[in-house]
Amino acid sequence: MVEELSGTTIWTPESVAEDPAAGAAAPRQIFVLTGMSGAGKSSALRIFEDLGYFCVDNLPLPLIDKFLELAFQAGSAIQGVALGIDIRGREFFQDAMRVIRELREAGYDVRVLFLDAQEDVLVRRFKEARRPHPLAPDRSLPEAIQMERELLQELRAEAALTIDTTDKTLAGLRGEILPLLRPDQPTIPLVVRLVSFGFKAGIPRDADLVFDVRTLPNPHYNEELRPFTGADDAVQDYVMRDPVAQEYLRHLSEFITFLMPQFIAEGRFSLTVAIGCTGGRHRAPTMTRMLQQALTRIGAQTVLMDRDLTKEDERYRQ
Repeated sequence: MVEELSGTTIWTPESVAEDPAAGAAAPRQIFVLTGMSGAGKSSALRIFEDLGYFCVDNLPLPLIDKFLELAFQAGSAIQGVALGIDIRGREFFQDAMRVIRELREAGYDVRVLFLDAQEDVLVRRFKEARRPHPLAPDRSLPEAIQMERELLQELRAEAALTIDTTDKTLAGLRGEILPLLRPDQPTIPLVVRLVSFGFKAGIPRDADLVFDVRTLPNPHYNEELRPFTGADDAVQDYVMRDPVAQEYLRHLSEFITFLMPQFIAEGRFSLTVAIGCTGGRHRAPTMTRMLQQALTRIGAQTVLMDRDLTKEDERYRQ
């Protein structure tokens, strides 16, 4: 039943950890995110943060060396750093190339990511945000954009990747950045959260998908099984002996497997699947565990949560 789901490969953090090359470069890896104001640097930083990088925006250049010394000290869990540097640094900004060269000489793997967009798009974004351009107080917005472009020429030439965000969605921006971070696995990681719950306590508010297993055989009406839960083998065997339960699991597994690439394509990092029965004690915990086994077999990263599993333990064990 589960074997029918084979053939789908999902990237997980564990697969990267097992890659010696990835493990060797990560501890001292630094990305410098720079580019035109309004081109999406803040959004790019959030993407790096979601992927586990320690992100700092607009840190004064004289402080970077000390910050990195603390970030990569012995015992630190930080695997990589993303630094946002732009024209807001004012008098410090002119030293950006010198700082980058010094960091490389110190043994850091430093890569520059430059974000750009067409002038009319940058003008529109500033007008929509109703924020002033860093260079605009004494000049027009188009003049400020042109001046900034000239000041950034050297950094742009140094970039390992230049991204034009003129027509980019957030998902498109993620799709551009990820191959730079994971060249061997250019797929956004997706964590599937499997939550069992009881309908009488309400549907989980953070659920992306909700499924109802109240039509399956209920161990609550079996006096021997009533004190146990869906975490126990006896309850799982009782529920999954039913052919309808087996068919339910097969369809559910195939459906989630089908949806996962769609969520990845949208740039999602997590998918919450809530499965409910009446009290959240027997059938729902059973089905979440069966589904977790099926998804794990195709390489998906899953997290299991039982919202209501123990709420009535004392009542049933009296």
